[in-house]
Amino acid sequence: MSTQRKSTTRPAIRAASTASTAAPPDAGAPSEDGRSPSGGPGDGIWFRVTRELADDLAVDAPARDRAGKTPYDEVARLQEAGLPGLLTPPGDGGRGSDWRSACAVIREISAADSSVGELLAHHYLLSWSSHFFGQDPGTGSPARRKQTAKASLGARAAREHWLLAGAVEPPPPGTGPGPDLTLTPSDDGWLLDGRHTFASGVTVADRLVLAARPGGSGDALVVLVDPACPGVFTDGGPDRVGQRLAGAGTVTFDRVPVAPADVLGVLPQDEDTTAPFTTLAPLALRLLLVHVGLGITEGALAEARDVTRAGRAGDRAAPAGDAVARLGGAVRAVASDDPYLPLAYGELAIEAHAAASVVERADDALAYGLHTGRGLGAEQRAAIAVLVAAAETVTGRAAVRVTTRVLELVDGAGGPAGHDGAPGFDRFWRNARALTARTRTAHRLRDIGDHYLHGTDTRLTLPA
Repeated sequence: MSTQRKSTTRPAIRAASTASTAAPPDAGAPSEDGRSPSGGPGDGIWFRVTRELADDLAVDAPARDRAGKTPYDEVARLQEAGLPGLLTPPGDGGRGSDWRSACAVIREISAADSSVGELLAHHYLLSWSSHFFGQDPGTGSPARRKQTAKASLGARAAREHWLLAGAVEPPPPGTGPGPDLTLTPSDDGWLLDGRHTFASGVTVADRLVLAARPGGSGDALVVLVDPACPGVFTDGGPDRVGQRLAGAGTVTFDRVPVAPADVLGVLPQDEDTTAPFTTLAPLALRLLLVHVGLGITEGALAEARDVTRAGRAGDRAAPAGDAVARLGGAVRAVASDDPYLPLAYGELAIEAHAAASVVERADDALAYGLHTGRGLGAEQRAAIAVLVAAAETVTGRAAVRVTTRVLELVDGAGGPAGHDGAPGFDRFWRNARALTARTRTAHRLRDIGDHYLHGTDTRLTLPA
Protein backbone atom coordinates (compact mmCIF):
# COMPACT_ATOMS: atom_id res chain seq x y z
CA MET A 1 0.00 0.00 0.00
CA SER A 2 1.42 3.37 -1.00
CA THR A 3 1.85 5.91 1.75
CA GLN A 4 2.97 9.49 1.80
CA ARG A 5 6.33 9.94 3.47
CA LYS A 6 6.78 12.06 6.57
CA SER A 7 9.96 13.87 7.46
CA THR A 8 12.24 11.78 9.66
CA THR A 9 14.47 13.17 12.39
CA ARG A 10 17.96 11.73 12.07
CA PRO A 11 20.79 11.92 14.61
CA ALA A 12 23.54 14.40 13.88
CA ILE A 13 26.71 13.04 12.30
CA ARG A 14 29.21 12.20 14.99
CA ALA A 15 32.58 13.93 14.76
CA ALA A 16 34.68 10.84 14.17
CA SER A 17 37.99 12.66 14.14
CA THR A 18 39.65 15.39 16.11
CA ALA A 19 41.55 18.34 14.77
CA SER A 20 44.78 16.40 15.05
CA THR A 21 43.50 13.44 13.00
CA ALA A 22 41.21 15.03 10.43
CA ALA A 23 42.25 14.73 6.81
CA PRO A 24 43.85 17.91 5.43
CA PRO A 25 42.09 19.58 2.50
CA ASP A 26 44.45 18.02 -0.02
CA ALA A 27 44.44 14.52 1.46
CA GLY A 28 42.52 12.71 -1.23
CA ALA A 29 39.63 15.18 -1.38
CA PRO A 30 37.96 15.81 -4.72
CA SER A 31 39.23 19.05 -6.17
CA GLU A 32 36.98 22.01 -6.98
CA ASP A 33 36.34 20.62 -10.43
CA GLY A 34 35.10 17.35 -8.99
CA ARG A 35 38.18 15.33 -9.94
CA SER A 36 39.37 12.89 -7.34
CA PRO A 37 43.07 12.15 -6.77
CA SER A 38 44.34 9.20 -4.78
CA GLY A 39 43.50 8.89 -1.12
CA GLY A 40 45.62 10.62 1.49
CA PRO A 41 46.80 9.69 4.97
CA GLY A 42 43.56 10.91 6.53
CA ASP A 43 41.75 7.91 5.04
CA GLY A 44 43.16 5.67 7.78
CA ILE A 45 40.73 6.89 10.39
CA TRP A 46 37.77 6.19 8.10
CA PHE A 47 38.87 2.62 7.64
CA ARG A 48 38.90 2.27 11.44
CA VAL A 49 35.46 3.87 11.70
CA THR A 50 34.21 1.55 8.95
CA ARG A 51 35.58 -1.53 10.68
CA GLU A 52 33.88 -0.55 13.94
CA LEU A 53 30.56 -0.02 12.16
CA ALA A 54 30.91 -3.31 10.25
CA ASP A 55 31.56 -5.17 13.51
CA ASP A 56 28.49 -3.51 15.01
CA LEU A 57 26.30 -4.45 12.04
CA ALA A 58 27.53 -8.04 12.04
CA VAL A 59 26.41 -8.65 15.61
CA ASP A 60 22.71 -8.67 14.78
CA ALA A 61 22.80 -9.10 10.99
CA PRO A 62 20.95 -12.46 10.93
CA ALA A 63 18.21 -11.19 13.25
CA ARG A 64 17.72 -7.98 11.28
CA ASP A 65 17.62 -9.92 8.03
CA ARG A 66 14.90 -12.21 9.37
CA ALA A 67 12.87 -9.24 10.63
CA GLY A 68 13.11 -7.47 7.26
CA LYS A 69 12.10 -4.10 8.66
CA THR A 70 12.53 -0.74 6.97
CA PRO A 71 16.21 0.14 7.58
CA TYR A 72 15.81 3.28 9.70
CA ASP A 73 18.19 1.94 12.35
CA GLU A 74 20.79 0.98 9.76
CA VAL A 75 20.70 4.46 8.22
CA ALA A 76 21.05 6.02 11.68
CA ARG A 77 24.19 3.94 12.24
CA LEU A 78 25.64 5.11 8.92
CA GLN A 79 24.91 8.74 9.75
CA GLU A 80 26.37 8.42 13.23
CA ALA A 81 29.59 7.09 11.73
CA GLY A 82 29.68 9.96 9.21
CA LEU A 83 30.15 7.68 6.21
CA PRO A 84 27.58 9.29 3.85
CA GLY A 85 29.82 12.39 3.65
CA LEU A 86 32.95 10.42 2.76
CA LEU A 87 33.28 11.67 -0.84
CA THR A 88 32.59 15.34 -0.09
CA PRO A 89 35.49 17.80 0.36
CA PRO A 90 36.30 18.59 4.00
CA GLY A 91 34.09 21.10 5.79
CA ASP A 92 30.31 21.36 6.07
CA GLY A 93 30.08 17.70 7.07
CA GLY A 94 32.30 16.43 4.24
CA ARG A 95 35.06 13.90 4.89
CA GLY A 96 37.35 14.52 1.93
CA SER A 97 38.13 11.00 0.74
CA ASP A 98 38.22 9.50 -2.76
CA TRP A 99 36.49 6.82 -4.84
CA ARG A 100 38.96 4.06 -3.97
CA SER A 101 38.30 4.68 -0.30
CA ALA A 102 34.54 4.72 -0.95
CA CYS A 103 34.82 1.32 -2.65
CA ALA A 104 36.82 -0.07 0.27
CA VAL A 105 34.22 1.22 2.73
CA ILE A 106 31.36 -0.38 0.80
CA ARG A 107 33.24 -3.67 0.58
CA GLU A 108 33.89 -3.74 4.34
CA ILE A 109 30.32 -2.80 5.26
CA SER A 110 28.89 -5.34 2.79
CA ALA A 111 30.87 -8.17 4.37
CA ALA A 112 28.77 -7.58 7.48
CA ASP A 113 25.48 -6.44 5.89
CA SER A 114 25.27 -6.13 2.13
CA SER A 115 21.92 -4.33 2.22
CA VAL A 116 23.57 -1.45 4.07
CA GLY A 117 26.44 -1.59 1.60
CA GLU A 118 24.00 -1.19 -1.28
CA LEU A 119 22.34 1.78 0.42
CA LEU A 120 25.72 3.46 0.69
CA ALA A 121 26.70 2.57 -2.89
CA HIS A 122 23.68 4.32 -4.37
CA HIS A 123 24.18 7.31 -2.10
CA TYR A 124 27.81 7.73 -3.16
CA LEU A 125 26.96 7.57 -6.87
CA LEU A 126 24.06 10.00 -6.59
CA SER A 127 26.09 12.44 -4.50
CA TRP A 128 28.20 12.98 -7.63
CA SER A 129 25.21 13.80 -9.84
CA SER A 130 26.24 17.45 -10.11
CA HIS A 131 29.64 16.38 -11.42
CA PHE A 132 28.36 13.84 -13.93
CA PHE A 133 25.36 15.73 -15.29
CA GLY A 134 25.82 19.37 -14.34
CA GLN A 135 27.85 22.22 -15.76
CA ASP A 136 31.56 21.57 -16.15
CA PRO A 137 33.00 22.80 -12.82
CA GLY A 138 36.41 23.22 -14.42
CA THR A 139 35.36 26.34 -16.30
CA GLY A 140 35.34 29.88 -14.99
CA SER A 141 37.42 31.69 -12.39
CA PRO A 142 38.74 29.94 -9.25
CA ALA A 143 36.10 31.75 -7.20
CA ARG A 144 33.36 30.51 -9.56
CA ARG A 145 34.71 26.94 -9.40
CA LYS A 146 34.74 27.08 -5.61
CA GLN A 147 31.17 28.37 -5.57
CA THR A 148 30.08 25.60 -7.97
CA ALA A 149 31.72 22.93 -5.81
CA LYS A 150 30.02 24.28 -2.68
CA ALA A 151 26.64 24.22 -4.43
CA SER A 152 27.08 20.63 -5.66
CA LEU A 153 24.64 17.98 -4.50
CA GLY A 154 27.32 16.15 -2.55
CA ALA A 155 28.17 19.29 -0.57
CA ARG A 156 24.48 20.02 0.08
CA ALA A 157 23.87 16.44 1.20
CA ALA A 158 26.82 16.59 3.61
CA ARG A 159 25.67 19.90 5.12
CA GLU A 160 22.09 18.70 5.58
CA HIS A 161 23.02 15.12 6.57
CA TRP A 162 20.95 13.69 3.72
CA LEU A 163 20.87 10.11 2.56
CA LEU A 164 20.29 10.04 -1.19
CA ALA A 165 18.40 7.42 -3.19
CA GLY A 166 16.87 7.19 -6.65
CA ALA A 167 18.10 6.50 -10.17
CA VAL A 168 19.51 8.57 -13.01
CA GLU A 169 18.52 6.17 -15.79
CA PRO A 170 14.96 6.81 -16.98
CA PRO A 171 13.12 3.65 -18.09
CA PRO A 172 12.69 3.25 -21.85
CA PRO A 173 9.27 4.38 -23.11
CA GLY A 174 6.61 1.78 -22.54
CA THR A 175 8.53 -0.19 -19.91
CA GLY A 176 8.62 -0.32 -16.14
CA PRO A 177 5.81 -0.22 -13.61
CA GLY A 178 3.51 2.42 -15.06
CA PRO A 179 4.27 5.51 -17.11
CA ASP A 180 7.69 7.11 -17.39
CA LEU A 181 8.64 9.96 -15.10
CA THR A 182 7.70 13.17 -16.88
CA LEU A 183 8.11 16.88 -16.22
CA THR A 184 5.58 19.53 -17.14
CA PRO A 185 6.50 23.25 -17.11
CA SER A 186 4.87 25.33 -14.39
CA ASP A 187 5.07 28.96 -13.27
CA ASP A 188 7.65 28.08 -10.61
CA GLY A 189 9.66 25.43 -12.44
CA TRP A 190 8.35 21.94 -13.19
CA LEU A 191 5.74 19.43 -12.07
CA LEU A 192 6.87 15.79 -11.76
CA ASP A 193 4.50 12.92 -12.54
CA GLY A 194 4.88 9.18 -12.96
CA ARG A 195 5.78 6.00 -11.17
CA HIS A 196 9.03 4.10 -10.90
CA THR A 197 10.56 1.21 -8.93
CA PHE A 198 13.96 1.76 -7.32
CA ALA A 199 16.42 -0.87 -6.14
CA SER A 200 17.57 0.80 -2.96
CA GLY A 201 16.95 3.45 -0.35
CA VAL A 202 13.65 5.04 -1.36
CA THR A 203 11.86 4.03 1.85
CA VAL A 204 14.43 5.83 4.03
CA ALA A 205 15.97 8.52 1.82
CA ASP A 206 16.05 12.20 2.75
CA ARG A 207 16.15 13.19 -0.93
CA LEU A 208 15.50 11.39 -4.22
CA VAL A 209 17.61 11.96 -7.33
CA LEU A 210 15.64 11.18 -10.50
CA ALA A 211 15.83 11.46 -14.26
CA ALA A 212 12.60 12.60 -15.90
CA ARG A 213 11.77 13.71 -19.43
CA PRO A 214 10.10 17.08 -20.10
CA GLY A 215 6.99 16.21 -22.05
CA GLY A 216 7.93 12.53 -21.89
CA SER A 217 10.53 12.65 -24.68
CA GLY A 218 13.96 14.01 -25.54
CA ASP A 219 16.79 14.68 -23.12
CA ALA A 220 16.01 13.95 -19.48
CA LEU A 221 16.59 16.35 -16.60
CA VAL A 222 18.20 15.11 -13.41
CA VAL A 223 16.20 16.55 -10.53
CA LEU A 224 16.18 16.51 -6.72
CA VAL A 225 12.92 15.73 -4.90
CA ASP A 226 11.99 15.70 -1.22
CA PRO A 227 10.11 12.42 -0.57
CA ALA A 228 8.16 14.13 2.22
CA CYS A 229 6.54 16.53 -0.27
CA PRO A 230 2.78 16.25 -0.88
CA GLY A 231 2.17 14.13 -3.95
CA VAL A 232 5.02 11.66 -3.27
CA PHE A 233 3.79 8.19 -2.30
CA THR A 234 6.15 5.33 -1.43
CA ASP A 235 5.32 1.63 -1.46
CA GLY A 236 7.93 -0.66 0.10
CA GLY A 237 6.54 -3.61 -1.83
CA PRO A 238 6.55 -7.29 -0.82
CA ASP A 239 9.37 -9.03 1.04
CA ARG A 240 12.38 -9.73 -1.13
CA VAL A 241 14.40 -12.93 -1.32
CA GLY A 242 17.65 -11.08 -0.72
CA GLN A 243 18.93 -7.58 0.04
CA ARG A 244 15.85 -7.28 2.23
CA LEU A 245 17.10 -4.22 4.13
CA ALA A 246 18.13 -2.17 1.09
CA GLY A 247 15.00 -0.02 1.25
CA ALA A 248 13.75 -0.86 -2.25
CA GLY A 249 10.30 0.25 -3.32
CA THR A 250 8.04 1.92 -5.84
CA VAL A 251 7.42 5.65 -5.72
CA THR A 252 4.48 7.47 -7.32
CA PHE A 253 4.73 11.17 -8.12
CA ASP A 254 1.57 13.24 -8.57
CA ARG A 255 2.23 16.82 -9.68
CA VAL A 256 5.22 17.21 -7.39
CA PRO A 257 6.80 20.67 -7.74
CA VAL A 258 10.46 20.86 -8.75
CA ALA A 259 12.16 24.23 -8.34
CA PRO A 260 14.76 25.40 -10.90
CA ALA A 261 17.45 25.18 -8.19
CA ASP A 262 16.68 21.46 -7.86
CA VAL A 263 17.48 20.70 -11.50
CA LEU A 264 20.96 19.19 -11.23
CA GLY A 265 21.76 18.69 -14.89
CA VAL A 266 20.88 17.04 -18.17
CA LEU A 267 20.97 13.38 -19.18
CA PRO A 268 21.28 13.44 -23.01
CA GLN A 269 19.30 10.95 -25.06
CA ASP A 270 21.63 11.09 -28.07
CA GLU A 271 24.95 9.35 -27.46
CA ASP A 272 26.64 11.63 -30.02
CA THR A 273 26.05 14.58 -27.70
CA THR A 274 26.96 12.74 -24.50
CA ALA A 275 30.36 13.40 -22.99
CA PRO A 276 32.33 10.21 -22.19
CA PHE A 277 32.78 11.49 -18.63
CA THR A 278 29.00 11.62 -18.15
CA THR A 279 28.71 7.97 -19.18
CA LEU A 280 31.00 7.01 -16.31
CA ALA A 281 27.99 7.40 -13.98
CA PRO A 282 26.42 3.97 -14.65
CA LEU A 283 29.88 2.38 -14.71
CA ALA A 284 30.65 3.88 -11.31
CA LEU A 285 27.40 2.50 -9.88
CA ARG A 286 28.06 -0.93 -11.33
CA LEU A 287 31.54 -1.00 -9.83
CA LEU A 288 30.28 0.14 -6.43
CA LEU A 289 27.76 -2.71 -6.52
CA VAL A 290 30.57 -5.08 -7.52
CA HIS A 291 32.17 -4.18 -4.20
CA VAL A 292 28.92 -5.08 -2.49
CA GLY A 293 29.14 -8.52 -4.13
CA LEU A 294 32.80 -8.87 -3.22
CA GLY A 295 31.95 -7.98 0.37
CA ILE A 296 29.27 -10.69 0.42
CA THR A 297 31.82 -13.22 -0.86
CA GLU A 298 34.47 -12.31 1.69
CA GLY A 299 31.99 -11.99 4.56
CA ALA A 300 30.47 -15.42 3.95
CA LEU A 301 33.88 -17.04 3.67
CA ALA A 302 35.20 -15.37 6.83
CA GLU A 303 32.19 -16.34 8.95
CA ALA A 304 32.30 -19.92 7.66
CA ARG A 305 35.99 -20.09 8.54
CA ASP A 306 35.27 -18.92 12.09
CA VAL A 307 32.53 -21.52 12.47
CA THR A 308 34.84 -24.26 11.24
CA ARG A 309 37.65 -23.15 13.53
CA ALA A 310 35.27 -23.24 16.49
CA GLY A 311 34.16 -26.71 15.46
CA ARG A 312 37.76 -27.89 15.54
CA ALA A 313 38.19 -26.33 18.96
CA GLY A 314 35.33 -28.41 20.38
CA ASP A 315 33.85 -27.01 23.52
CA ARG A 316 36.46 -24.31 24.02
CA ALA A 317 35.06 -20.80 24.17
CA ALA A 318 35.42 -18.60 21.10
CA PRO A 319 37.56 -15.47 21.53
CA ALA A 320 35.69 -12.29 22.37
CA GLY A 321 34.72 -10.43 19.24
CA ASP A 322 35.03 -13.54 17.09
CA ALA A 323 32.11 -14.18 14.76
CA VAL A 324 31.39 -17.46 16.50
CA ALA A 325 30.99 -15.80 19.89
CA ARG A 326 27.80 -14.15 18.64
CA LEU A 327 26.44 -17.25 16.88
CA GLY A 328 25.94 -19.49 19.88
CA GLY A 329 26.92 -23.11 20.36
CA ALA A 330 25.49 -24.50 17.13
CA VAL A 331 28.92 -24.53 15.53
CA ARG A 332 29.85 -27.80 17.19
CA ALA A 333 27.94 -29.70 14.53
CA VAL A 334 30.34 -28.67 11.77
CA ALA A 335 32.20 -31.62 10.34
CA SER A 336 35.60 -30.12 11.07
CA ASP A 337 37.44 -33.46 11.00
CA ASP A 338 36.94 -33.81 7.25
CA PRO A 339 40.44 -34.07 5.72
CA TYR A 340 39.19 -32.44 2.52
CA LEU A 341 37.93 -29.37 4.35
CA PRO A 342 41.17 -27.38 3.83
CA LEU A 343 40.96 -28.19 0.10
CA ALA A 344 37.46 -26.75 -0.07
CA TYR A 345 38.50 -23.59 1.74
CA GLY A 346 41.57 -23.26 -0.46
CA GLU A 347 39.45 -23.33 -3.59
CA LEU A 348 37.05 -20.74 -2.18
CA ALA A 349 39.85 -18.48 -0.99
CA ILE A 350 41.48 -18.54 -4.42
CA GLU A 351 38.18 -17.65 -6.06
CA ALA A 352 37.73 -14.69 -3.71
CA HIS A 353 41.33 -13.53 -4.25
CA ALA A 354 40.97 -13.76 -8.03
CA ALA A 355 37.80 -11.68 -7.97
CA ALA A 356 39.47 -9.07 -5.76
CA SER A 357 42.40 -8.78 -8.20
CA VAL A 358 40.11 -8.16 -11.17
CA VAL A 359 38.11 -5.62 -9.20
CA GLU A 360 41.25 -3.71 -8.20
CA ARG A 361 42.15 -3.22 -11.88
CA ALA A 362 38.69 -1.82 -12.53
CA ASP A 363 39.05 0.44 -9.47
CA ASP A 364 42.27 1.91 -10.84
CA ALA A 365 40.75 2.45 -14.27
CA LEU A 366 37.65 4.18 -12.94
CA ALA A 367 39.72 6.34 -10.58
CA TYR A 368 41.78 7.44 -13.59
CA GLY A 369 38.64 8.29 -15.57
CA LEU A 370 37.15 10.31 -12.73
CA HIS A 371 40.41 12.16 -12.21
CA THR A 372 40.65 12.94 -15.94
CA GLY A 373 37.19 14.50 -15.84
CA ARG A 374 35.78 16.19 -18.92
CA GLY A 375 38.97 15.48 -20.84
CA LEU A 376 38.20 11.76 -20.91
CA GLY A 377 38.07 10.30 -24.42
CA ALA A 378 35.66 7.75 -25.87
CA GLU A 379 38.34 5.06 -26.22
CA GLN A 380 39.44 5.56 -22.63
CA ARG A 381 35.86 5.27 -21.46
CA ALA A 382 35.43 2.07 -23.50
CA ALA A 383 38.50 0.52 -21.87
CA ILE A 384 37.10 1.36 -18.43
CA ALA A 385 33.76 -0.19 -19.39
CA VAL A 386 35.44 -3.47 -20.35
CA LEU A 387 37.30 -3.68 -17.05
CA VAL A 388 34.14 -2.92 -15.09
CA ALA A 389 32.25 -5.60 -17.05
CA ALA A 390 35.02 -8.10 -16.29
CA ALA A 391 34.94 -7.26 -12.59
CA GLU A 392 31.15 -7.54 -12.57
CA THR A 393 31.17 -10.95 -14.25
CA VAL A 394 33.99 -12.52 -12.23
CA THR A 395 32.72 -11.21 -8.90
CA GLY A 396 29.12 -12.20 -9.59
CA ARG A 397 30.12 -15.76 -10.34
CA ALA A 398 32.42 -15.91 -7.31
CA ALA A 399 29.71 -14.56 -5.00
CA VAL A 400 27.18 -17.19 -6.04
CA ARG A 401 29.67 -20.09 -5.97
CA VAL A 402 31.26 -19.17 -2.66
CA THR A 403 27.99 -18.51 -0.84
CA THR A 404 26.51 -21.76 -2.20
CA ARG A 405 29.52 -23.80 -1.11
CA VAL A 406 29.61 -22.11 2.29
CA LEU A 407 26.07 -23.36 2.95
CA GLU A 408 27.36 -26.89 2.41
CA LEU A 409 30.43 -26.40 4.60
CA VAL A 410 28.44 -25.17 7.59
CA ASP A 411 25.46 -27.49 7.02
CA GLY A 412 24.35 -28.86 10.35
CA ALA A 413 25.32 -25.78 12.33
CA GLY A 414 21.70 -25.21 13.27
CA GLY A 415 20.49 -25.47 9.67
CA PRO A 416 20.78 -22.92 6.86
CA ALA A 417 17.67 -21.07 7.98
CA GLY A 418 19.54 -19.82 11.00
CA HIS A 419 16.90 -20.51 13.68
CA ASP A 420 17.57 -20.86 17.41
CA GLY A 421 20.69 -18.71 17.31
CA ALA A 422 22.37 -20.54 14.44
CA PRO A 423 24.50 -18.59 11.97
CA GLY A 424 21.89 -18.07 9.23
CA PHE A 425 24.38 -18.37 6.38
CA ASP A 426 21.60 -18.51 3.85
CA ARG A 427 21.42 -14.70 3.97
CA PHE A 428 24.75 -14.51 2.13
CA TRP A 429 23.46 -16.77 -0.64
CA ARG A 430 20.14 -14.94 -0.91
CA ASN A 431 21.83 -11.56 -1.01
CA ALA A 432 24.30 -12.72 -3.66
CA ARG A 433 21.51 -14.10 -5.82
CA ALA A 434 19.40 -10.96 -5.48
CA LEU A 435 22.34 -8.71 -6.34
CA THR A 436 23.62 -10.71 -9.33
CA ALA A 437 20.17 -11.33 -10.79
CA ARG A 438 20.18 -7.75 -12.09
CA THR A 439 23.36 -8.31 -14.13
CA ARG A 440 23.06 -9.30 -17.77
CA THR A 441 26.08 -11.60 -17.74
CA ALA A 442 25.75 -12.75 -21.35
CA HIS A 443 25.73 -9.13 -22.54
CA ARG A 444 28.82 -8.32 -20.46
CA LEU A 445 30.71 -11.32 -21.82
CA ARG A 446 29.72 -10.44 -25.37
CA ASP A 447 31.02 -6.89 -24.95
CA ILE A 448 34.28 -8.15 -23.44
CA GLY A 449 34.74 -10.69 -26.23
CA ASP A 450 33.89 -8.20 -28.97
CA HIS A 451 36.41 -5.77 -27.54
CA TYR A 452 39.07 -8.48 -27.27
CA LEU A 453 38.52 -9.94 -30.75
CA HIS A 454 37.78 -6.84 -32.79
CA GLY A 455 38.75 -3.90 -30.61
CA THR A 456 35.13 -2.77 -30.68
CA ASP A 457 34.31 0.00 -28.24
CA THR A 458 31.16 -0.31 -26.19
CA ARG A 459 28.48 2.24 -26.99
CA LEU A 460 28.31 5.45 -24.97
CA THR A 461 24.71 4.89 -23.94
CA LEU A 462 23.87 5.81 -20.38
CA PRO A 463 21.74 2.78 -19.47
CA ALA A 464 24.49 0.30 -18.69
